[in-house]
Amino acid sequence: MSYTKKLHNNIFNNYIFIFLSNLNLTHGLWMIYLATKGMSLVQLGLLEGIFHITSFLMEVPTGLVADIYGRKTSRIIGRIFALLSIFLLLTADSFIFFTISFIFIALSYNLESGAGEALIYDSLKELKLENKYMKICGKQEIAVQVGQVIAFIIGGYLATIDYKYVFYLTMIFIVITIIQSFIFQEPNIDKEETKNNKLSKILKNQINQSINIIKDNRKIGFFIIFTQIILAFGTSLFYYLQNFLIADGHTEFFIGVIFSISAIFDAIAGSLTFRLEKIIKEKGILMIMPFLSVICIWFIALSKYSYIFYIIMCAIEGFIFVAMSDYINRLIPSKNRATILSLASMVFSFFMIFIFPLIGKIGDLYSLKTAFLVLAIIATIFAIGNFILLLNINKKKDLPKT
Repeated sequence: MSYTKKLHNNIFNNYIFIFLSNLNLTHGLWMIYLATKGMSLVQLGLLEGIFHITSFLMEVPTGLVADIYGRKTSRIIGRIFALLSIFLLLTADSFIFFTISFIFIALSYNLESGAGEALIYDSLKELKLENKYMKICGKQEIAVQVGQVIAFIIGGYLATIDYKYVFYLTMIFIVITIIQSFIFQEPNIDKEETKNNKLSKILKNQINQSINIIKDNRKIGFFIIFTQIILAFGTSLFYYLQNFLIADGHTEFFIGVIFSISAIFDAIAGSLTFRLEKIIKEKGILMIMPFLSVICIWFIALSKYSYIFYIIMCAIEGFIFVAMSDYINRLIPSKNRATILSLASMVFSFFMIFIFPLIGKIGDLYSLKTAFLVLAIIATIFAIGNFILLLNINKKKDLPKT
């Protein structure tokens, strides 16, 4: 099979990989599961905080692994860490071992986050099809959400029988993705030669180059911060909503159905992004979408039908994620792509280190409803600040057009 054909196959194979990777039946249940193991909201917040501290510290090193040794290698190692994490989460009974499990899953997330995106964008770049990325990214979002729909429903059902079945089936899917990871073709991009250079020098050069790229184009940095703050709000709600709905008298299966519906809306929004973006343009995404997301957070906190507004918020975030991913990748050179995308994930972890434990602490002291109200206030301040900043930027024309 020719090199070009293998690069084309990367696109379809990645849809399958993403689908299988998102058959993580524990994703919508781990907070409920750990609560049954005796973990308080504060401890749950600390575990997620540990995840993001690990992610924050390791994002750039793992991004360098992808840029220097290859995106495929990074993915394979990441999947192995995912398997170890799920196994440990199932067998552990103490906070210490749960902590180790969360460190492993953070490393898995780090190794896969920028690598997968860089693998596909660089495959398209080699094929001179990078203008198709937003459309392909939308299809990838469908694969993500279809996988999550199935995982939420099956996971929710199995959890009502026995949580161990949730973990067993998840581990089987992870093993399949490890095997599938070997079939990807690594794109031929400019990489630092490791034979004649010290690793420390290579790492330093790669980091310095990536930081200078962001400094030279402030739009990259703005897009990264904008996207990761919104994702941090949504991720926090996703996890704490599990316990919120359980306390409200709903079953794991009901929660699985709600998360499945939200995933479907997310997938639809993601697949339509390239059409909608032509209508509202970049300015509409940056200035309007945050306010729509904030309105949803307020209704999640105040309405008895919180799950309906969560579903709507997921659709909004799906649209934002696909559009911003395309905007950012257009501005990044291939040889620095995984490192810069890892820097973006590092920003996400930075926000989550503070937001997630804060919600858990407020939830323990008062209630999760109060915690959601605090989150809504923080999100409102961000949306207003973002709007004012963009108005000033547009006047000064500090941000060049994409």
